[in-house]
Amino acid sequence: MKPTLLNKLAQITERLDELNRLLAGETVTRDLDNYRKLTREHAEISPVVALYKAYRQSEADIANAQAMLADPEMQELAEAEIEDARARLHQLETELQAELLPKDPNDARNIFLEIRAGTGGDESALFSADLLRMYTRYAERQRWKVELISENMSELGGYREVIIKIVGHGAYSRLKFESGGHRVQRVPATETQGRIHTSACTVAVMPEADEVAEVSLNPADLRIDTYRASGAGGQHINKTDSAVRITHLPTGIVVECQDDRSQHKNKAQALSVLAARIKDKQLREIASREAATRKSLIGSGDRSERIRTYNFPQGRITDHRINLTLYKIDAIMDGDLTELLDALASEYQAELLATMGER
Repeated sequence: MKPTLLNKLAQITERLDELNRLLAGETVTRDLDNYRKLTREHAEISPVVALYKAYRQSEADIANAQAMLADPEMQELAEAEIEDARARLHQLETELQAELLPKDPNDARNIFLEIRAGTGGDESALFSADLLRMYTRYAERQRWKVELISENMSELGGYREVIIKIVGHGAYSRLKFESGGHRVQRVPATETQGRIHTSACTVAVMPEADEVAEVSLNPADLRIDTYRASGAGGQHINKTDSAVRITHLPTGIVVECQDDRSQHKNKAQALSVLAARIKDKQLREIASREAATRKSLIGSGDRSERIRTYNFPQGRITDHRINLTLYKIDAIMDGDLTELLDALASEYQAELLATMGER
């Protein structure tokens, strides 16, 4: 393990000893806010210290076994002990590195997921519908709840734009690397000559803001328009001004919501999406600044970047950021994203570890 990481683990161990002394003090509960802060920190670092102690014990086991190698009668037993201890050491090192990675405060949040058709006309809109189904099926596999927030359908049944909310612990941590350009290569249903077309969609994954106040939405910065909804919904939806459009004047971000019959509910949904978009904009600006100082393969927040290609004739999906190609397009389009998402998360962890090692 790198010396920088070992030094950090030694510091964390000393901090746990300090926390134990503080929490054992008779007056610690007089300040309840500080007490909760100390107990929360204690709970966070205790598992790390336990792993570190197991790591040091494995090192000691190897040293003791190596000392036994000089005895011919103990040599076979010592070699077996060294092999077992080295395997434990490797596993513990992997677990410790994962524990030391900086925690993304948004990882546990729910998300808003937007899919927008790009180049390719009707075929792009149809691919948007395919992506929506892919993410919805994945969410179902995780037992997450999916809510339709807004949709703008095309004539052929696809989506020019669709926004869903995914409610589930860890939704952002699993899907945050899906933001970017998704390219599809296939023969469209409307193609009579059997030619392969290339189309594209843009996906945006945004963590839900805790409250509108979290991104400081000033009512003076908002222009709120109401209008009659269009599309399916029966007579009522077209007879009342239930649809809501909110424009955030400082950023120019516009959110529309018309899928509920209640203007009040549409406004609340639109404000939630607006808050998430503003928060997402702030996060992408931070990511952009970080990417300027270090190589960042994943999570740069650049929506214009083409991140993945779905080639239906060859049955493959390629993620260009990590040069991963999987020949299981049917399973992936049916929501089996685990292998792909795990690979992206592992690469991101490797990036963070490399950065930590440089400090």
